[in-house]
Amino acid sequence: MLKNFSAPASTPKIRFNKKDVQDFVPEVRRRVHAHFEESGLSQKANASMVLKTVLLLGGTAGLYGLILTGAFSPGQMLGMAVLLGMGMAGIGFSVAHDALHGAYSSSPIVNRLLGYTFDLLGANGYMWKITHNVIHHTYTNITGVDEDLTVSPILRLSPETPRKWYHRYQSWYCFLAYSFATLNWLFVKDFQQFMRRNIGPYTDMRHAPIEWATLVVGKLMALGLVLLPFFVLDITIWQYLAGVLAAHLTAGMILGVIFQLAHVVEGPEFLAPGVDGRMEHAWLIHEMHTTANFAAENRLLSWYIGGLNYQIEHHLFPQICSIHYPVLSHIVRHTAQEYGVPYHYNPTLSAAVASHQRMLHALGRAA
Repeated sequence: MLKNFSAPASTPKIRFNKKDVQDFVPEVRRRVHAHFEESGLSQKANASMVLKTVLLLGGTAGLYGLILTGAFSPGQMLGMAVLLGMGMAGIGFSVAHDALHGAYSSSPIVNRLLGYTFDLLGANGYMWKITHNVIHHTYTNITGVDEDLTVSPILRLSPETPRKWYHRYQSWYCFLAYSFATLNWLFVKDFQQFMRRNIGPYTDMRHAPIEWATLVVGKLMALGLVLLPFFVLDITIWQYLAGVLAAHLTAGMILGVIFQLAHVVEGPEFLAPGVDGRMEHAWLIHEMHTTANFAAENRLLSWYIGGLNYQIEHHLFPQICSIHYPVLSHIVRHTAQEYGVPYHYNPTLSAAVASHQRMLHALGRAA
């Protein structure tokens, strides 16, 4: 479907600087591919990844089933709803994300089937592949093009975004805004994106009937999972709404925060094309300037968020399964240091969140 998209005639096509292909580019690619050739490992999921998938999918489904039994106190049910939200975010990070990138398996069918877990969570996988896989990964931190810089109308995530008076408080209310991410996906965002003719650098977009059908069926199934507890359990409308909000606000908060820690923190740059649409760097060098890693030593966090704290490696090699990112990070980091290429990094999760808040504070201040 993407091959039918074209850049607006009135806007210069963004072109990365092929002359800026420094020695780092072929060398880091050579070293990463050599790692897999010499070790004999597949670039796709291994047994550990499959086990994690079973645990996340099975655990989350089992938790949902326990909630439907109604055999727990209201307080326990609320706590289980929070855990359900954590499970939803974990599936999005560790299963759907890899599958939608084609990184989970060498089989397109397996990737497609696992990618549908994203639709069951309430977000459309097809639209995610357009806005995230294609646009965000290609035009990272380029204002007006990168869709990830427009996650909320009340947040200013780049220096080129118009500033409003309330942005001075965004470093604090950002967490509330992020919390509504999954609810926004379920009820608003995907429908808006499907109706738009222009997204990022693409215009006159047409979506195949099968994608419209998948959107509708996916939303109905996701909504069915949201509504089912109300019809099965003997609870009040307020208890039901509290449970739904607990699950979705938890999932939204986790998803929203983690994705922002890769690009909207101190260090990564917001680079803009010249009047002719030319970028300063080659694409791979551009990714090194605009992306950051965090908390590489936190193994539990890395497991849970599908290696998305290794965003640099993910952006450079998005079709390699996330289970391999910890090893690849040593290769990429050492190569970057050797060739004098930026490698942005925050040592802990708390340091990354603090850096994100400082960045939002700076973006929210008056000029």
